[in-house]
Amino acid sequence: MQKSAIKYNVNTVLTQMFWGIKQWLYRGKRPNWIAKILNGAIANSASKSVSPDGVVALEVIGRKSGQVVSFPLVMVTVDGQRYLASMLGESQWVRNVRAAGGKAILRSGGYENVLLEEIPADERAPLLKAYLSAAPGARPHMPVAKDAPLAEFEKIAAKFPVFRLISGQAIYGGQSKL
Repeated sequence: MQKSAIKYNVNTVLTQMFWGIKQWLYRGKRPNWIAKILNGAIANSASKSVSPDGVVALEVIGRKSGQVVSFPLVMVTVDGQRYLASMLGESQWVRNVRAAGGKAILRSGGYENVLLEEIPADERAPLLKAYLSAAPGARPHMPVAKDAPLAEFEKIAAKFPVFRLISGQAIYGGQSKL
């Protein structure tokens, strides 16, 4: 066996292990206790603008608890518009955003009041494709490859909500209110 074939096999095995771990962390489309701790740490670093490009923290009022809940998400920009997508489909943050009427706080080095507007399923495919390219951690949860044709994304678009961010006034420093 050549070195390149061995390297390819090792990379494939490592990728499959990573995907398996990611899927285990989100069994039943809900984060387990380890994922909750990791998400909290990632959201905290994203809110301080310490995270890699595109990673942000979204704060929204929990529909059951009434408390502010923070989620780390990957934001993509397409044609000058900012979008958030749910790698788990109908997830808790999606339900909370809907219950809050789309009102949320985007944190990435500061606070920005935003309104999240849900994109109709028939318009999501190109946005999901852009999202999957920008969010490698989401790939194990979506049943298409990042390089798949747009037609494949159209088939799954109804299962993965996407929201456009409509900016409110940016607030830097101090406390923000939802």
